[in-house]
Parts: sequence; structure tokens; C-alpha cells
Amino acid sequence: MVRRAVVLLSGGLDSATALAIAAEQGYRPCALTLRYGQRHEREVDAARRLAEAMGVTRHVIAAVDLRAFGGSALTDDLEVPKGGPGSPDPEDIPITYVPARNTIFLSMALAWAEVLGASDIFIGVNAVDYSGYPDCRPEFLNAFEKLAALATRAGVEGGRPFRIHAPLIDLTKAEIIRRGLALGVDYGMTRSCYDPDAVGAACGECDSCRLRLAGFAAAGAPDPAPYQDR
Repeated sequence: MVRRAVVLLSGGLDSATALAIAAEQGYRPCALTLRYGQRHEREVDAARRLAEAMGVTRHVIAAVDLRAFGGSALTDDLEVPKGGPGSPDPEDIPITYVPARNTIFLSMALAWAEVLGASDIFIGVNAVDYSGYPDCRPEFLNAFEKLAALATRAGVEGGRPFRIHAPLIDLTKAEIIRRGLALGVDYGMTRSCYDPDAVGAACGECDSCRLRLAGFAAAGAPDPAPYQDR
């Protein structure tokens, strides 16, 4: 029997790879994209295109206004850091961290999964080549699974336990890219930049761009996404 899974699809490289892995594992993916007050709509547009191209069963774009709180360069009038030396230090939590974002995203995915009768949620978080975000760690995901068992009708009534799948959690960015390429992911459709220009070309200098470019270089593959200086 084909089982449905909710896949959090931001429009970026990691979430597109997680979507491809969910499909490869035999799930019928239902994609959830959150318009959360981020600086631009490019990733939401990318998520829409990816969902159409990758054959998701249903794609929901929902809104939750984290800009009302601010506190992040992605949801407030703060400058996106650019051009720092090397990779971001995973011990530091950068200003691009959006407070409680993955907690909110997973809660939305959990609500939809319960309505769908699905017990599997996929999220493209990564704890190796990541930008120091506390909600990308295995400890957080394990805790959320326990919460799901206590906070839902399915959990209380003894239904199938909810599982949070993070298939990229222990992979480097290069390994994620190689995995996605092997599954046929079109990374030219993905958008990762925190601060693209008016036509959607990536800056090439923010933490997200630097991690992405380093990953493609280590994977020995060109990055097909548009950049401002290319």
C-alpha cells in the first residue's frame, strides 16, 4: 500500500532532495510550503515549480507571519551577512536564524499529516554543513517526535506513531548534491540565496550561497542556479 507523507518544501536544494528521497522510498508525497514573511518570494516560486515537476500528490502553500515578530535578517529589516571567511562556524547562531521556525513548520506539517491520516513527515535539515541553527539538530527532531505522540489524536488513541524523517541529517552538502543528482533532481529549479536580486539571481556571498557553492564544488558538479556575477 502506498503511504502518504508530508514533505516540507522550501524551494531550496535540501528540501528538493528530501522530496526526491521520500518519493524514492515509496511514499506519495504531499508538499507543504510556508510563506512565513521571508525577505523574498523566490523560494516559494521555486517550491511551486518543483512540486509540479516532481509530481507531488498535493501542494499546499500556507501563510504564517513571522515578520510580525522579526528577530532575524530573513524576517526583519536587518542586513544579511555576506562575504565572511570560509564556512559559517556551527558553534555560532547567525542573524539569519529565524526563531522557532522549524518548530512552527513541523507543527504545521504535523497538523496536515493528522488530517491526511499520514504518519510520516520529511524535512531537509542537516547537522553537518549547516549554519548553526539549533532547530537542525537530531536532538530537536527526536524531541518533536515525542511531542507529536502526546499532542495529537492519533498519538493519544494509539494510532501509527508519527515519524520525522531527516534523510540529510548526517550528510555533507556535497553528499546531498550527489544523492539528489542520482535521483534526477533539477537543482537549476531550486533557490537557496538569502538575498537575491530583483530577477532572482543569487548573491553568491551569503552563508547559504557559500555553503551551496562549496557543496557543488566538492561534488564536482556545476551549480545550475543563476548568480549575479556569472
